[in-house]
Amino acid sequence: MYKKVYMFVLLLVCQALALPLWAQGDTSGAKPVEMADKLRANGKIYVVVAVVVVILLGLILYVVRLDRKISRFEKE
Repeated sequence: MYKKVYMFVLLLVCQALALPLWAQGDTSGAKPVEMADKLRANGKIYVVVAVVVVILLGLILYVVRLDRKISRFEKE
């Protein structure tokens, strides 16, 4: 029971935090991002994506290893 209420409250908080992002939806008067277009045209956007993926995978692997070490120390 409490878990469902907690999840509902957490969902509402996340929804409230995302409200300012919806204000960015109207891009009719905005000019295009030139940097992204140049990176895409030169094929360098894939390098950017690859670097971001490598960093995120490194962080995930670090957290998993740290969790295993902590679990092992808790068992001892």
